[in-house]
Amino acid sequence: MKSAAGQKIKSLREQIRKHDYLYYVLNQPQISDQQYDKLFSELKNLEQQRPELITPDSPTQRVSGKPIEGFEQVTHSSEMLSIDNTYSADELRAFDNRVAKKLEKYSYVVELKIDGVAMSLRYENGILVLGATRGDGTKGDDVTHNIKTIKAIPLKLQDNPPDVLEVRGEVYMPKKSFAKLNEEKEKQGEPLFANPRNAAAGSLKQLDPKITAKRNLSFFAYSLVQTSKPFAKTHSESLDKFKKLGLPVNPNIEKAENIEQVIEICNQWEKKRFELDYQIDGMVIKIDRLDQRESLGATGRAPRWCISYKFAAEQAKTKITSIDIQVGKTGILTPVANFEPVLLAGTTVRRASLHNFDEIDRLDVREGDTVMIEKAGEIIPQVIEVKKEYRPKDAKPFKPPSKCPECGSKVQKDEDGVYIRCASASCPAQLKEKLRYFAGRDQMDIENLGPAIIDQLVDKEIVKDFSDLYKLDVNILVNLDRMAQKSAQNVLNGIKKSKSQPLARLLAALGIRHIGIQNAEILAQQFGTIDALKKATAEELTEIEQIGPVLAKSIYEYFHNSDNLKILDKLIAAGVNPKQKQTKQSDKLAGKTFVVTGTLENFSRTQIEQAIKDNGGKVSSSVSKKTDYVLAGAEAGSKLDKANQLGVKIIDEKQFLKMIGK
Repeated sequence: MKSAAGQKIKSLREQIRKHDYLYYVLNQPQISDQQYDKLFSELKNLEQQRPELITPDSPTQRVSGKPIEGFEQVTHSSEMLSIDNTYSADELRAFDNRVAKKLEKYSYVVELKIDGVAMSLRYENGILVLGATRGDGTKGDDVTHNIKTIKAIPLKLQDNPPDVLEVRGEVYMPKKSFAKLNEEKEKQGEPLFANPRNAAAGSLKQLDPKITAKRNLSFFAYSLVQTSKPFAKTHSESLDKFKKLGLPVNPNIEKAENIEQVIEICNQWEKKRFELDYQIDGMVIKIDRLDQRESLGATGRAPRWCISYKFAAEQAKTKITSIDIQVGKTGILTPVANFEPVLLAGTTVRRASLHNFDEIDRLDVREGDTVMIEKAGEIIPQVIEVKKEYRPKDAKPFKPPSKCPECGSKVQKDEDGVYIRCASASCPAQLKEKLRYFAGRDQMDIENLGPAIIDQLVDKEIVKDFSDLYKLDVNILVNLDRMAQKSAQNVLNGIKKSKSQPLARLLAALGIRHIGIQNAEILAQQFGTIDALKKATAEELTEIEQIGPVLAKSIYEYFHNSDNLKILDKLIAAGVNPKQKQTKQSDKLAGKTFVVTGTLENFSRTQIEQAIKDNGGKVSSSVSKKTDYVLAGAEAGSKLDKANQLGVKIIDEKQFLKMIGK
């Protein structure tokens, strides 16, 4: 790269890699997200002008343009063995006794057992060439196209790496990313992931890397597998070298001189684990010296030089009082267990999803059963075991329905899945869920149109699709239960106000499969009007960054369905805005990142976040050193504490309004 453009591209790549290293490996970011995005955008623009200078290791090449057709199997250079588990201090001491019979003097390294997906990474001449799952231990899936989307994994190593380096580690999903993903899936009427590990595994199995890129996965390297030159004599030394090469290593790794120190470390982390922003389910204890590991060897399935200590999940026993079936807006029938209230991981739990009817069969769960529950990923309650010794004699197996419990229509099972759906497009339960979603804060934000009103409007067959909301008048509404003249007018005012929502909100509200507010904003900015979006081809949609073929197919099919087009025409005829408005008002908050916490007096969460964006600012969900301001309302919680710890400036609504000149 001897040209001026080539030198600039090289410089930008080096800067981006440096800041990736500072952020993911050292946890010491030096620039803001906006400054980083500016560097990335500049590099991307230059590479578009000079495509002949693009290289596979460029930071812009993390997400490939096209999805793959399937996963190829690759053979591991050495087996990815499992690790034997222990569940008590005595079992750890027994492991130490076995080691002591073979070794005279040795020490341990104690690591957190990240609850994710084991991954093997291979670098050749410093460039990432392969990412493979464990599979059966001998062969795994080649998921390189998805691994490249994980920013914590360097595409190019630094600091003079070996010609060949293979390392293993754990791909995981942070708790906040998991909660956000399930929130999006719930909004779209899709089944939720049971825990962060399943979410990470599902993300890595996507054929379209653009979907994986949105899942915010991360990675910690934890072992050396293969190298073309001498690398290290101890495990701890190899981890230090990983960091110098740019590979992220978990910061909570400790050395221990004996098994009692190991046990003490395990006990400490069993209490502290909930403070982490990712899920761990135990600790891994390893012999430090690599030559001693070789002398200890392995059994047929697990190495003799390491062992895991599994934490006991916090569980509670309760009794199932009933099993309901919920019908989502996409027609999925989800069984939900209701049980006697019980305290679990700090909150009172009364119900839990049973996910699907295959899961009911697997557990053999019945109404009246006594069950053990725990919080998957310390977040979502789930039934993990049925105590059949307490089962009532008259408890009967719970059978999946042959008809929708809401509308009586036939149900059908997904061809390629485990979910049962109501096949009727006119199912009132689906319509109610669709209308609730349509009126939600992040969609059309129709104030005062609550679930009770929606239920009545559907049950009385007053509203049969979205457009019917805009035909309502006072005379219709006052005939509903508990609806006075003033309340009716408040509902109508909310409906009238919603007509002026920008196109992005309307697209999000329609319930197009896989399309939430973020993708809706991308589409609205790209096309500007409903008419332009109707005319878009599947190929044009696929080419949009962050959309990809799965979303493109869903969007294209929606806008080529005659029933959907009729409803859209009726909405527009009723005065609903079909265009995207340019909402940016100023650059007063340009370059500033805000975190909002607590209850505000004059704004909803959606409104305050929009106000920040309208004035050039950026909104983040978590407090970090990159946060410029925490806007705190009443009953602000842990985010406020974190801001105080990091020295982030805290402001209230009055100060915010002053910043934007109001």
